[in-house]
Amino acid sequence: MTRTEGDSWDLANSVGATATGVAASRALATKQPEPLIDDPFADALVRAVGLEHSIRLADGDVCVEGDLMLDKQRMCEQIAVRTRFFDDFFATAVGDGNSTTAVGDGIRQAVILASGLDTRAYRLDWPAGSVVFEVDQPAVLEFKTRTLTGLGAEPAAELHTVPVDLRDDWPKALRDNGFDPQAPTAWIAEGLLIYLPPEAQDRLLDNITALSAPGSRLATEHMDAASLTGKWSERVTEWSKKVGSDVDLMDLFYSGERTAARDHLTALGWDATVQPTRAAYESHGFPYPDELADLAGDSGYLSAILNTSN
Repeated sequence: MTRTEGDSWDLANSVGATATGVAASRALATKQPEPLIDDPFADALVRAVGLEHSIRLADGDVCVEGDLMLDKQRMCEQIAVRTRFFDDFFATAVGDGNSTTAVGDGIRQAVILASGLDTRAYRLDWPAGSVVFEVDQPAVLEFKTRTLTGLGAEPAAELHTVPVDLRDDWPKALRDNGFDPQAPTAWIAEGLLIYLPPEAQDRLLDNITALSAPGSRLATEHMDAASLTGKWSERVTEWSKKVGSDVDLMDLFYSGERTAARDHLTALGWDATVQPTRAAYESHGFPYPDELADLAGDSGYLSAILNTSN
């Protein structure tokens, strides 16, 4: 289903189904004999959504041995690298005692944009006084909160859900729900930017900056726009079909020319660094196939700190 202006979705279709698919990958990785990550809520959330191909993904039934992306080990490594990057980002930002790079007492305000089925507010070890804001469409947040409550899960930090579409005035909604723009904030935008038109991406980063006190931190993906065409797009469509999804990810991406997030953030006063995908894999002892590197191009993981002089 191709994107249209003002389109909407839930967790079983369009962009929402991609959040369910990512949760299914976390569920699959969690179930392995020596799990690379641990998301104890992912499997139950995926089953509650009820999307058949995502349930089969969570059970490993769509894995294809030797496939570049659908091989079970490679799928688990890919989601582990992604999940650990954002987990470690929060650990560093809050200074949980396991990090040597946190500043002062650590950040105590966190925002998860387009949170989907992200369960970090429940499964991470948040220090006392931490406040986490989850921003997403009302139906998505209501479903996740209701399902996790039914499982007996409780947030590990003070949790504020902010039910608003990111195309609307989400900064106002965030402030109305208790967000303090004077306090340093740790922001993550995981798997989000590619689903935004170029001008919407820039506007999102502008809004984050306007809401951020000096010392705030941000993590997101660094995308190589050139990799979203040609062979990569063909492979993404092929993988969508192999897992039995009726959603072709290429129909949901905005692949037009855009300013790299790193460049836009730097112009706004952030110190931004990118960890190449190969380096992210190798930091966990995982091989990074050359063929995948060729397809992904200059992609990686971005982290940034807002200059204290701003």
